[in-house]
Amino acid sequence: MTGNEHDADDVVQEAFLRAYRQIDAFEERANFSTWLHRIAVNCALDLLRARKRADSHYGGDPESAELVGVLPGSEAQQDRLLLSSEMKDAVAAAMERLSGNERTAFMLRHFEGMPVEEIGKTLGIQVNAAKHTIFRAVRKLRESLEPLVRTTPCT
Repeated sequence: MTGNEHDADDVVQEAFLRAYRQIDAFEERANFSTWLHRIAVNCALDLLRARKRADSHYGGDPESAELVGVLPGSEAQQDRLLLSSEMKDAVAAAMERLSGNERTAFMLRHFEGMPVEEIGKTLGIQVNAAKHTIFRAVRKLRESLEPLVRTTPCT
């Protein structure tokens, strides 16, 4: 969700601190893992909102720009590396265009393998709304990435 390992580590640390501070608020009738997931998702969304505010205020993060050097090797290998980098950037950009709930639901379902019912509980929405959110995320990602897939030559 955060886009990099360092921020993900910060989110995990913050989530455990919040859970520790709010353990009295945990209701035993709820599933502990769902409660903890919700805290982690909220921490990640807080970070993403703060990053978006900072990016719009300062015009982007110069430290996040990646420098790509020329690698030795064949031209075909360099083309594959360039294409891989373009695909990575396109996927990252497509994920950024999703809403926070869409991105979270998509990642929980397709990267974590979480059942839709648990995703609904984690996001605080009904099961049908969770299904629709996942569907909407997939549709948006397909629309964003389809032109790239159609124009990518098979090698």
